[in-house]
Amino acid sequence: MAEYKLYCFAQSGNCYRAALMLNLVGADWEPVWVDFFKGGVQRTPDYRSDVNEMGEAPVLAFGDRKLSQSGVILTYLSGKFGKFQPRGEDEQLECLRWLLFDNQKVNGFLGPYRFVKTLSGKPDPGALNFLKPRIDNNLAIVDKRLEERKFILGDRPTIADISMCGYMYYPADEFGFDIPKEYPAIGAWLERIKAFPGWKHPYELMPGYPLVR
Repeated sequence: MAEYKLYCFAQSGNCYRAALMLNLVGADWEPVWVDFFKGGVQRTPDYRSDVNEMGEAPVLAFGDRKLSQSGVILTYLSGKFGKFQPRGEDEQLECLRWLLFDNQKVNGFLGPYRFVKTLSGKPDPGALNFLKPRIDNNLAIVDKRLEERKFILGDRPTIADISMCGYMYYPADEFGFDIPKEYPAIGAWLERIKAFPGWKHPYELMPGYPLVR
């Protein structure tokens, strides 16, 4: 039996952050499929009482503990395995700054945009038109930063990078635009992360692909 279980599904960039981190640190883990689209297991009383009261994935289970929210999972794993950690108070605060920016403004917009456009089955032009300019602005901020450094905080990768790349390896046709091509510094950074031992594409790393409705 694996030491860690990750409740996840292949289409979720939030889940991918946690799954990728587990792979990169060499953890002994296995995925537990959350049938988000068809089964809606995350909405059931059992899931909310036994797995995550918030009704969300990912959830990292080990021993008697369960951790939810990808940023919490990344923080725990970086401390547990001593990898991708920010060093010192200044770097810890800077890492937190980018984790929050990512969750609120980068993947926090990319995830809903992709869901509405491709995964919902009911594209809403109004929602897409609201989100796209904000995505463009925020990706430009990240791209500019990565023109000056190899990783989000500097020359060394941290959990800020694992978080930020969460949705960016999904196919361009699911977004309707190609992030690596439109933002070359982000594209080069994604290739650097892709070269890490243990990297896998989200559709290879987690169950539930291809999507069956």
